[in-house]
Amino acid sequence: MALSANAEVGVVGAGAMGTEIAFVFALAGFRVWIFDSFAEKLDSLQHRLTAIYEKGIRRGEYAAEQMARTLGGVQPVRTMDGFGSCDIVTEAVFERRDVKADVLKKLDLVCKEGCTIATNTSTIPITSLASHVSEKRQPFVIGTHYFSPVSRMELVEVIPGLLTSSSVLSESLAVMNQIGKSPVRVKDVTGFAVNRLLHALVIEAVRLVEEEVATPEEIDQACRLGLGHAIGPFQLMDATTSSLCLEAQEIMFQAYGERFRPRPLLKQRVEAGFVGGRGRKGWLTK
Repeated sequence: MALSANAEVGVVGAGAMGTEIAFVFALAGFRVWIFDSFAEKLDSLQHRLTAIYEKGIRRGEYAAEQMARTLGGVQPVRTMDGFGSCDIVTEAVFERRDVKADVLKKLDLVCKEGCTIATNTSTIPITSLASHVSEKRQPFVIGTHYFSPVSRMELVEVIPGLLTSSSVLSESLAVMNQIGKSPVRVKDVTGFAVNRLLHALVIEAVRLVEEEVATPEEIDQACRLGLGHAIGPFQLMDATTSSLCLEAQEIMFQAYGERFRPRPLLKQRVEAGFVGGRGRKGWLTK
């Protein structure tokens, strides 16, 4: 069963992922509340939402006359108490177990009975995260792993935990379709499916650079032209940041061992601050 037209949606985290998740729900016509512990992120929210919509207009994806309705559908809240009326709340905070655990504990206290709590974790098992809410809430916790940029990427990995109810799973799959996404159900394992595939590629790509087989630019070109990838692994790391890639690999290394051991060059570059992202040096941005 999909969300009703008057359903309310919450998002915790107004960074790049959280902002875009809020955007796609508002674009689908829902009223969205968004919280972040950093006030400056909420203060700049409308500016960043406007930029997303204007890019979509230029690409011919969105109608200009719907812009005010969409942007007006996202409203900041200064405490998580504002999520008390929400039917679904998505946690989209930093990819650290302790940070996510703290958010989930707070949501457990403020969300209404029957509210679905979705986590946008990219690597941490859902059953583990669900252990941080009360026993009666655990059937309502599910993973919805979006991909960046959320406004353009269709895929969402939907991951039920060990105690997630079948009705919450089916409803979550329906909601993803409702907001224009293509959901794929994935088993609750560390890294899920896409990140395990991706980081096997990224680790080997960095090894190729270490061995001077090819440069980052040449490897990216080879992946685009030879494998049909939209972007290469180094461009992707610059977009999502190498520090986030390293964190994901360290989590999977703990779970799976040697095949996901982060390469020394990646560690060295992160320690030196060459992580990519907006305005920072990366593999391709000098």
